[in-house]
Amino acid sequence: MSPRSAEGYLVAVASGAAVADQAACTVNGDKTVNLVGVFREEVAHAAEVSETFLTDAVQVNGVRGMLGFTGTYQGRPVSVMGSGMGMPSIGIYSYELYSQYGVENIIRIGSAGSYTDKAKIYDVVLATGAYSESSYARTQNGCEDDTLTPSAELCDALRASAAKLGIPMVEGVIHSSDVFYRHDDRTNPTYWERLRDGKGCVAVEMESFALFHNANVLGKRAACLLTISDSFVSSEATTAEERQLSFTNMMKIALGAEV
Repeated sequence: MSPRSAEGYLVAVASGAAVADQAACTVNGDKTVNLVGVFREEVAHAAEVSETFLTDAVQVNGVRGMLGFTGTYQGRPVSVMGSGMGMPSIGIYSYELYSQYGVENIIRIGSAGSYTDKAKIYDVVLATGAYSESSYARTQNGCEDDTLTPSAELCDALRASAAKLGIPMVEGVIHSSDVFYRHDDRTNPTYWERLRDGKGCVAVEMESFALFHNANVLGKRAACLLTISDSFVSSEATTAEERQLSFTNMMKIALGAEV
């Protein structure tokens, strides 16, 4: 599918190519899973997923170095694309995919920091909501909600995929933060502890609140799967190489979701 005009857009699908209709995958219709798996990390991860999991993948986007690929996974059309870091970035890319390219479902996959010992290093987290202090939703259309929810249908598809694969998931509200390096105000309890205990946040990332908002505004579907890469409650941590090699379970769950 193509937009009215590629001019001015940050997504510009190559001539003769297509974006799958549903997120970690979709194109064209009824039973295809149109998932565009969007990453918090480097755009190279999109190429990695494409090379590892997709058949007959072709690059469909490269504007400003943001790589996107469309191929098939177990016979279903799938598109995988980077999102960049933070809500402004994923906000632009997801809005254009939804509004200009006919994408119906987007599953964000990426890394997160754990706020609780219930979510340990390498655990897969399914976001049941995204809390944020961000002004993204208010600025975009006046929405004053500080917690937004993903698509129930898409989350159920992810649960079914995880069960089929035998991969356990931790479920809970996540914190979508605008700030990666937060100044330590030395309060007790700490800021993240207040979010965990007051808002029920199990982990922190930087994108899903904007993705969920765009989906709600445009009548589309969105979900978020995260792999715990570091922890606020444990000294455990992962290296960049370990993260790249250990996120396979999350990717398989997302790609296996059938909507």
